[in-house]
Amino acid sequence: MRHRKKHGKFHRKRDQRIMLIRGLAENLIRKGKIKTTKAKGKALVSLVSKLITKAKKNDFNSYRYVKKFVSLFATKKLHNEIAINYKERNGGYLRIIKLPPRKSDSSEMVIVEFV
Repeated sequence: MRHRKKHGKFHRKRDQRIMLIRGLAENLIRKGKIKTTKAKGKALVSLVSKLITKAKKNDFNSYRYVKKFVSLFATKKLHNEIAINYKERNGGYLRIIKLPPRKSDSSEMVIVEFV
């Protein structure tokens, strides 16, 4: 049964899947917007939303928690720039915009960006 299974496996092993999502999160935090497939975008939104919510506390423990998932540069940017913008907002930090399907394999593409 599929109870409590939010996201797919992306045809990867566990460590490869984790690093894929971490890499996407890193690039999203650095650039502010990223183009990816629909399934990867949905998994990415859930991780980055949790990181922003944690970073809004702006204490040492939240800093250490975020640093486990993304690099030091991205952690600093998340705490000093991004989390400050969403101090009064209760969730909904990211938006997913649909794009036309990719020509090579017709997979659904999206743009994930900060609101």
